[in-house]
Amino acid sequence: MSITSVHKDPANRTMTVVADFDASIERVWDLWQNPRRLERWWGPPTYPATVTTHDLTPGGTVAYFMTGPEGDRHHGWWRIRAVDAPHRLEFEDGFADESGAPSAHMPTMVIDVSLSERADGGTHVVIETTFPSAEAMEQLIAMGMEEGMAAAMGQMDDVLLVDTAAL
Repeated sequence: MSITSVHKDPANRTMTVVADFDASIERVWDLWQNPRRLERWWGPPTYPATVTTHDLTPGGTVAYFMTGPEGDRHHGWWRIRAVDAPHRLEFEDGFADESGAPSAHMPTMVIDVSLSERADGGTHVVIETTFPSAEAMEQLIAMGMEEGMAAAMGQMDDVLLVDTAAL
C-alpha cells in the first residue's frame, strides 16, 4: 500500500492522507480525470463505483454510486471547486439519495488533492479532507471514512500496476 500516513486534527476539523506512488504525476492524475479509472479505485473494494457524470472543471460535478455485495447502492457527488491539472483538485464531496440529489441528512466535506513530482519520477499525493464541524468529522470517521479511504487508495496501486502491464 502506498499510504505513508493518516493524520486526524479535530481542532482544525481535518483528516490528511499522504501517499506515494511509483508512477508519473500524469498517470496518477489520470486516476482522477478518467472516469473509468476512477471507478476502479474510488470506494472500498467490496463497494465498486459507477461514475454516471464526470465534469472535472470548476463548477462541474461528478456523480456516482457504489454497489455493495448485496446489490445495495450508495450514491454520492462531487462539486468541483478548483482544478490545476495535474497538480491539484479541490471538490465538495457529499452523499446523495437514489435520484442523485444531495442528502440533507448527511454532512458534506471539502477534499483538497495535491500531487507533486518526486525526484525519482514517482508522485507524492496529499489528500486533505475538511469537515464542516467537529461533530461531522466524528460522525463520518465513526462510519468508517478513514478505513474506507485507505482501502480505496490501496486500489490505486493495482490500477497503476495493471495500466503499466498494458503499456
